[in-house]
Amino acid sequence: MGLLYYPSAGEIVVCRYGDQVIEPEMRKSRPAVVIGPRLRNRAKLVTVVPLSTTEPSPLLDYHCRLDMTSVLPEPFHAAVMWAKCDMVSSVSLDRLDRFKEPYQRGGARRWRTGQVSKAQLASIRAAVLCGLGFSTLTKYL
Repeated sequence: MGLLYYPSAGEIVVCRYGDQVIEPEMRKSRPAVVIGPRLRNRAKLVTVVPLSTTEPSPLLDYHCRLDMTSVLPEPFHAAVMWAKCDMVSSVSLDRLDRFKEPYQRGGARRWRTGQVSKAQLASIRAAVLCGLGFSTLTKYL
C-alpha cells in the first residue's frame, strides 16, 4: 500500500525501488529523504534521494554525510547515513511507506518516519545539484 499523505521535504521514508531495473539503477527497499515540495498536477510524484549506511568510496561532491539525531528502526539503524545525491529520482507515492517500529509485546504495530534538519536538507540539495552537474548553482541555496 503506499503512504496516504504527501510527505514533507526533509522527511525520511522507506522507498520500495523496483526489481525491474538495469544496473546501476537503484533497487530494493531503502530509506530515502524527500527533497522537493508537492508540485501542482503531480500529486502522486515525490522527489527523493536514497540513503545508504555504507560510506562511499571515493567520497565525492554528490555524497552527503548525515549524522542521524534519531536512529531509524532495523535494518536501517545507523548513527551515520549517506545521501546518494547522484541517484535523485521522482517516484510514485505508492512506492513510499513509513518504517515499522519493533513490535511491542501486547501492543499494536507502530509506524514512524525519520527527519533531517533544515541544514542537512540544504546540504543534500547542494549535493543533488553537484550530482546533476550544476555545482555552480549551489551558491544560490
